[in-house]
Amino acid sequence: MRNRYLDLLRFLAIVRVVVYHVTGWASLTLVFPAMSVMFALAGSLMAASLERSGPPAVLRRLRRLLPSLWVLAAVFVPAMLLTGLPVTPRVLLWLFPVSDPPANGWGALALSVIWYLRDYLWFVFASPVALWLFRRAPLPTLLAPYALLAAIESGLWAGAPGPAREFGLYFGAWLLGFAHHAGMLRRLANRVLVPAVLVLAAAGGAWILTHPGPRGYDLNDIHLGNALWSAAFILVVLGRAPAGAAWVDRSALVGRAVTVLNRRALTVYLWHMPFVVALTPLVDVVGWSHQDPLGLAIRVLLVFALVGVVTMAVGWVEDVAARRPPELLPGGGRSRRPSAVVPKVVVPAPRTASAQVTAARR
Repeated sequence: MRNRYLDLLRFLAIVRVVVYHVTGWASLTLVFPAMSVMFALAGSLMAASLERSGPPAVLRRLRRLLPSLWVLAAVFVPAMLLTGLPVTPRVLLWLFPVSDPPANGWGALALSVIWYLRDYLWFVFASPVALWLFRRAPLPTLLAPYALLAAIESGLWAGAPGPAREFGLYFGAWLLGFAHHAGMLRRLANRVLVPAVLVLAAAGGAWILTHPGPRGYDLNDIHLGNALWSAAFILVVLGRAPAGAAWVDRSALVGRAVTVLNRRALTVYLWHMPFVVALTPLVDVVGWSHQDPLGLAIRVLLVFALVGVVTMAVGWVEDVAARRPPELLPGGGRSRRPSAVVPKVVVPAPRTASAQVTAARR
């Protein structure tokens, strides 16, 4: 059974990412460090998959991840090739982005969110070994990415390759997802959790204040501060997570929105940035500037509307990748049991029990 609280967190994270890319408000990264939360949720799901089916879970995760990327690439890679992107073997990275796939000038900005899939792939590959280590030495394994990032950001490993920095920045959140799945965060007593949150938040906040980036206090430019601040945030939202959030479904509209965005999270994430890039010069001409609250609201609504259209057109690919029946909009009414006509057939008890077991496994 799905945990609607975790669904709600993912919903808020996706909405926050889109709004941030439209508005550019650095404060949003501090209020809700969405990318770290998304990696933590993904880590929790990956740990559950590995526990359930072992290393084959890696292939299953790739099967669910890559088809949506291929749909995006089928549209944008030919467009980039026609507008100056050279044809090289690196173009194949759009099929399997273990490194940054090539892009031309406009494509580099419109498709900049691909870094998330690159990191996600590497974290998935590392998860079987990381989970093995985590089960045997939880705290040292959890602290390793943060120690790595501290060494890089402090200059002790100034020449570190890009992947090492990415592991230091976000793999700690992924491992906190492991801890969440194992129930470790929930079992932390307040006398341990509260001081840990305060120390991480204070250390992260101090680093952020003393190391502002080119956009001020935007966490995306302040890696160590981002990692520490996000860890404190994750400890709170997952360490004291409720068992569920049934209230989400008390409103049909809210429940449907949360379901749709969870089932189409990858599609929304991949497609929103091209619309942000395309709409910016158009709405500037009309006069809906970033300084105008009404203009910003219109920008956000336009981006969500266009992403909604694309999601209805190609979002079903996520259903196929997950081996679910494809739906135009997930979360519709479930099939109802017939009530007017009931076959009057006496079913033997053993067969009924078998049928019930079969239905419960679906």
